Amino acid sequence: MARTRAVDFEEKQRGILSSAATVFAEMGMEKASMAMIASHSGVSKALLYHYYPSKDALIFDIVRTHLSELEAAIEAADRTDVAPQERLRLLVKAVLKNYEGADNEHKVQLNGTSALSPEQLAELQAIERRIVKRFSGVIRDINPELNKERPLLMPVTMSLFGMMNWVYMWFRPDGPITRDEYADIATTLILEGVKAVR
Repeated sequence: MARTRAVDFEEKQRGILSSAATVFAEMGMEKASMAMIASHSGVSKALLYHYYPSKDALIFDIVRTHLSELEAAIEAADRTDVAPQERLRLLVKAVLKNYEGADNEHKVQLNGTSALSPEQLAELQAIERRIVKRFSGVIRDINPELNKERPLLMPVTMSLFGMMNWVYMWFRPDGPITRDEYADIATTLILEGVKAVR
């Protein structure tokens, strides 16, 4: 007979993922151990292994959850009824809002996927491609000339992601600007700069 899930299974799983992301971000993927993660999570190693059989499984689920939530936030913020410039601004704000409090998960995404299987990587890359495609579609609407003579749409799109993805390295909540203000700066840099890209 199949074992039934505990009522708080998902809540415990979420707590383990958050703790594991913290340990991975602080210790690095190689040095972090399942024992450290169990201790930081406040669970036994046996219970940790009940949820996740390996570090790779933890890394995959941290990144998959992080990307899935990011994609959902972007989809919820996307408004096709507004001008592309405003649509892009809303999407950038959604990304930066979703990144708030998720620095550890973001570090795992950037640094921890080399140990994953080709199947796991393919699943994560599919989510990433959908996210990038949504942004590149809006940027193409802003400047349809980007791919006319040379394939410049993807470099411009990835430049925007570069600005967003490295915010965790320097942004401080008590700093001189808010996340929304930085979202406006990043969007303006793209909107003004994209006009000159040929």
